Amino acid sequence: MSNYKIHIINTEYQGAALSIAAFLVETDQGFILVETGPHSTLPTLVKGIQRCGLDWKDIQHVFLTHIHLDHAGAAWCFAENGATIYLHPLGYKHMLDPSRLLKSATMIYGDMMDTLWGTLKPIPAEQLVIVEDEEVISVCGLDFKSIHSPGHAKHHIAWQLENNLFAGDVAGVSVKGGPVIPPCPPPDINIEDWVDSIDKILNIKDIDVYYITHYGEITNTYEHMEALKKVLNQYANFMLPYYQNRTSPDEIIKPFTEYAISLLKKANVSDDHINAYQMANPAYMSVRGLMRYWEKKLMN
Repeated sequence: MSNYKIHIINTEYQGAALSIAAFLVETDQGFILVETGPHSTLPTLVKGIQRCGLDWKDIQHVFLTHIHLDHAGAAWCFAENGATIYLHPLGYKHMLDPSRLLKSATMIYGDMMDTLWGTLKPIPAEQLVIVEDEEVISVCGLDFKSIHSPGHAKHHIAWQLENNLFAGDVAGVSVKGGPVIPPCPPPDINIEDWVDSIDKILNIKDIDVYYITHYGEITNTYEHMEALKKVLNQYANFMLPYYQNRTSPDEIIKPFTEYAISLLKKANVSDDHINAYQMANPAYMSVRGLMRYWEKKLMN
């Protein structure tokens, strides 16, 4: 194996202790960042990078699992420092011109947009590198293999580095070794694709550790992914009657939140950690994502 060290950096999103992570890979030939967190947490990320002995402006390689704001919102800041950004082909146009992404997010979050997420700026085409499925990117003496993994988002990539996988959201949300739950925001949730992506990853025999953005290090990889498949189907089945009855998403948020929390409580998750789960994976986002999933599935 190559000589490198992986640092987990807590972005402290909205003051949450274990909500959004970024990963700094330290090598003898330079540093690589996987995920950036949102623009709103950039100052905290910068401090975390500095604690690892590096000026954040010296980072020249940034790998994104997907372009959702909690994973890629600060990518443009690193691009302004000259970094190259590696991403899925379907995410390219939104990083090149983020106006549509910014507009839709602002419609959702309104006056809270700056506080929650910050802003987005275009990244020049010459600094965006589209990566195909199973393509290998070699930087700083390391090989990062792209694993296209749709389900949470069409433009999702998990990045394999030897026996490690930077899994983004394809491996769900887990706090302090607690149960895994799926983040299901609109517009791309597809349960069947997600299960296929999980099976695809499980078939890669030499991966021992997942680094998940929400939050940290997972070593019981098989059990984790099998549990995620189960909860994915539980979430979808919970939502189906509401879709069939044409219930307003606003009316579903309360019962779905109670249902999601009940699953965590059955697993003996503490109230503090339940709050962390809710911060990393807000119930109202999953409601709209799962309702859209059923609409697309049943309309076809």
